[in-house]
Amino acid sequence: MRGARQLAFTVAAAASFWLAAPAGAQGSPPGAYAQRYAALCAACHGANGRSEMPGTPVLSGQHSFYAITQLFLFREGRRPNEAMSAVAKTMKDEDLRGFSDFIATLPPVPAPAPATPPDAARMTRGQALAQEHKCVFCHGADFSGGQQVPRIAQQREDYLQLTLREFKSGKRVGYTMAMAEAVGRIPNEDLDTLAYYLARFPGRK
Repeated sequence: MRGARQLAFTVAAAASFWLAAPAGAQGSPPGAYAQRYAALCAACHGANGRSEMPGTPVLSGQHSFYAITQLFLFREGRRPNEAMSAVAKTMKDEDLRGFSDFIATLPPVPAPAPATPPDAARMTRGQALAQEHKCVFCHGADFSGGQQVPRIAQQREDYLQLTLREFKSGKRVGYTMAMAEAVGRIPNEDLDTLAYYLARFPGRK
């Protein structure tokens, strides 16, 4: 509980300077962060924001507020990841804003077509789990997220699987207890099915 409370304060700090100035107010020339993203981030996260690297999240379609919060957490050591912490520690506040605003311009990129069609039974089970555990309440009916809530539709399956298990084990702490409470009693097999479904989410019919 204490960890979640401290993290909530950290997120509030990130929000304070995200809201403090309108996008582009820091004076960086147009395209500056597009160039810096290409040089610093694209090798892992993909030029278009869809990573092909195992365990590396897709950034395309994410929201500016969510992106800046994660960069802030990495910079402040509140979210552990050696590679990302090393990068974020070099960023000033205006860099966090510039990178997050650029990430928000990356449109969602569909997942590559699978070699085999999705397992229909597993997709049906995943959809039922998402409804049962109220994933749609925060992430939306199309799982596109919003503000501080990430887009999870067609996120990498391996990243989703790892993230869900880390929330369950407590290794990853959320802004509130919502994620820990949501996944705490879900068997790992069902978490994996959720990851399978979300990674292949076909969109709302």
